[in-house]
Amino acid sequence: MSHEAISVFDMFKIGVGPSSSHTLGPWRAAQRFTAVLREKNLLDEVNQLEVLLYGSLAKTGIGHGTDIAVQLGLCGEDPVTFEVTHINAKMSDIRLMKKLLLGGTHEIDFDPVEDIEFLYGESLPFHPNALTFLVNLKNGDSLAETYYSIGGGFVVKDNEEAGSTNSVILPFPINTADELLHWCMKTGLSIHEVVLENEHAWRSEAETRAGMLNIWRVMSECIYRGCHTSGQLPGGLSVKRRAAELNKKLIGEKKYTDYNSWLAAIQHGGHQFKYILDWVSCFALAVNEENASFGRVVTAPTNGAAGVIPAVLQYYIAFCDGNTEDKIVHFLLTAAEVGSIFKKGATISAAMGGCQAEIGVSSAMAAAALTESMGGTQRQALMAAEIAMEHHLGMTCDPIGGLVQIPCIERNTMGAIKAITASQLALQSTPDYAKVSLDEVIKTMWETALDMNSKYKETADGGLAVHVPLGLSEC
Repeated sequence: MSHEAISVFDMFKIGVGPSSSHTLGPWRAAQRFTAVLREKNLLDEVNQLEVLLYGSLAKTGIGHGTDIAVQLGLCGEDPVTFEVTHINAKMSDIRLMKKLLLGGTHEIDFDPVEDIEFLYGESLPFHPNALTFLVNLKNGDSLAETYYSIGGGFVVKDNEEAGSTNSVILPFPINTADELLHWCMKTGLSIHEVVLENEHAWRSEAETRAGMLNIWRVMSECIYRGCHTSGQLPGGLSVKRRAAELNKKLIGEKKYTDYNSWLAAIQHGGHQFKYILDWVSCFALAVNEENASFGRVVTAPTNGAAGVIPAVLQYYIAFCDGNTEDKIVHFLLTAAEVGSIFKKGATISAAMGGCQAEIGVSSAMAAAALTESMGGTQRQALMAAEIAMEHHLGMTCDPIGGLVQIPCIERNTMGAIKAITASQLALQSTPDYAKVSLDEVIKTMWETALDMNSKYKETADGGLAVHVPLGLSEC
């Protein structure tokens, strides 16, 4: 069996909300397409461009910002560095001028209303998140390429297998939880140590460590920003942001000026169960309110589930003596490995598997990471991941109005709490007596995904999306 090499930086990507599969993925696909045009020396020869969105990308594309992401990618902007406060101005310029600077250098006529087509009734067989780029060249020739956004910001081109362009050979190849446990038992290494050894195939340990700390920097900045931003979320549902109000209530009269002094103020509030529970919810709300506002987030492993792992890691830092760089890096390494096993054995795309593939996977990742960080064995960590996913099986993805807001934001709080509970259960249990393995629950999750009706797979055609009578004032 071949082993797909997935780095921790594939599982944790810095980007822009609100969706990894509907925003970040199409953005990356547009970048790839413009790169192809440049490689073929065709970029300056493009006369006309059209974008076709299929399936789930069409049905929830407006609410997820797919059209915005595609335009930014075609303009040569990068989701890691693009200043998110400039999105509205950039879109306004393209819409009013009906011009697009392809690849950042070649100006073409482009009207988003006419040249981005939402094919609501069509879906391609490989994956429901499909988009096609069509260009007409000055000499009369044409070129078309189709890409699939397969979840978590991963993108594959038509007739290209996921991971086929990755030729990295890992010292500890892993596709399943059993294989991960095998390497841990054979070497005596912890999960995060096995992952770190594999990361050496891409870069030095110092580079991996620096990259992981940068991932946490973006996560923590997102939490802090979300805890201090009030108002309503965009999109027309008039959803009120809650994290800032909850933060203010919990922090009371304590003074602080930055993240570190804020963290100290939180810690001085005590360790009562209700107090900690409220803070975990606040952390998760903060991240996903930022995500819903086209803010800077980390896919973990997706944008829709971006709040779970930061919330649990922030909990570990604030209330469990996890505030050291080593502990933060170890937590993220373990979480990433569990996420990659889910991606290989099932899916991390809600358009393929419903919300179990996003909140469920992120909860399992966080549960495993917290368990190992709290001194649990490798088997206890995998047991925690299994428990977390077992109690997300069958969760549907039914975003109201096609927006990553209701029920998505609150689901991150639930996923974070379930991760902590799963970790506690595993730490107080003996894995020898467990009846369900992580690999078995991953297989079950995938079979559940295949059986799930498409209206519960990020299409807004079923569930809360059709039964809650909330009218959109704008889209």
